[in-house]
This record gives sequence, C-alpha cells and structure tokens, in this order.
Amino acid sequence: MSRIAIAVPLGLLGFVLYVGLAVTLADQLAGTHWVLQALYFVIAGTVWALPARWLMFWAAGQR
Repeated sequence: MSRIAIAVPLGLLGFVLYVGLAVTLADQLAGTHWVLQALYFVIAGTVWALPARWLMFWAAGQR
C-alpha cells in the first residue's frame, strides 16, 4: 500500500478530530475576555499545520 493511500484518510480523520476538539475547547472560552479568545484562535488555527506538514513529508517520502 502506498504512503499516500495511508496519509489521505489518516489526515482527513485527524483534521476532523482536531476541528471537533478545537470547537469544544472554544465553547469553554465563550465567556472569557476577547484577547484570550483571539489568542486561542490564533494558536488553534495554526497548530494543526505541524502534524499535517509531517504527514505530507512522510507521504511524499521514498517508496
């Protein structure tokens, strides 16, 4: 089985789970100060790129 065939469903599943977790945590911050909320969304909006980057490099590796 190719790495791409493994990485695509794994990446999609991981992204859906991450979005679910991020939204759940965002609900917990609903009543907090707007600066804390903005900081959370900046962090949550960029952190997902780290494992996605690793997965893409792994999928594009040697076959």
